[in-house]
Amino acid sequence: MINKNFSFIILTYNEEIHLPRLLNSIQNLKAKTYILDSGSTDKTTEIATTFGALIKVNLFENHPKQWDFALKNFDIQSPWIIALDADQIVSKELYQLLENFNADAYRNINSIYFNRKNYFQGKWIRFGGYYPFYLLKMFRTNIGYSDLNENMDHRFVVPGKSITWQKGFLIENNLKENDINFWIEKHEKYSDLIAKEEVDRMHKIRNQVIKASLFGNPDEQRAWFKSLWWKLPLGIRPYLYFIYRMVFQLGILDGKTGIRFHYLQALWFRLLVDKKIKSLQNNPTHNQTEIHSASIKTTNTL
Repeated sequence: MINKNFSFIILTYNEEIHLPRLLNSIQNLKAKTYILDSGSTDKTTEIATTFGALIKVNLFENHPKQWDFALKNFDIQSPWIIALDADQIVSKELYQLLENFNADAYRNINSIYFNRKNYFQGKWIRFGGYYPFYLLKMFRTNIGYSDLNENMDHRFVVPGKSITWQKGFLIENNLKENDINFWIEKHEKYSDLIAKEEVDRMHKIRNQVIKASLFGNPDEQRAWFKSLWWKLPLGIRPYLYFIYRMVFQLGILDGKTGIRFHYLQALWFRLLVDKKIKSLQNNPTHNQTEIHSASIKTTNTL
């Protein structure tokens, strides 16, 4: 019998190493599964077909636009949607919550935040602000939408009341990142998107859709911190953030692999973003290839 409470949407691109883990973790929930692929050249779509998923293909530009396409082009009939990335896995605890989920019992709720456990090169990143970490992943069909004002840090916007499931969590473990060159190449691309986004915000081309509130839901809290981040001086704020994560959020306790992650994600990556913002400010006509040159010196310091 098909699950009538919710459906899954999953984004993929060359995910043959990840997709079987995820699909196996949700298979017994018997929910319809929709996959939006970005043009995989490996066995991703073949695996998806084996599990009975409905597949569409759309050229990837960024995550917000990809999710926007998915929500607008899949004919979802269930009252709720669960939006996942291919490198995530539904834990046993979250599985139990979903197995017992009854849409009728959540009539006054429009969205649900899942907790996330993030792994880097086999290490659970427990500190540095990475756990607990709540992501809005489940929401009512035709009510939630993708925030297109974001160029990189994707989020869904869902009006109305939300709740947080603290005990059930997603396991996020990107095995491709065991190759540090993959991580660096990916974040080179991400830095282009964020730099462009921040310059757009400086020129009032983009605005913050989600209300910034230190005491609001997880997305409103992150919006508050981002509004503070944008006011800090370029080139200095990455060092402040790295110290904050390592000392005040106890990132130092994550061990050698964890400290390396915090250095790369909090300091190296954000210094790279700031370099590219300065390049765009100095010459707004820079194309993506020219912007990449701003990162060569930083990359060679790893």
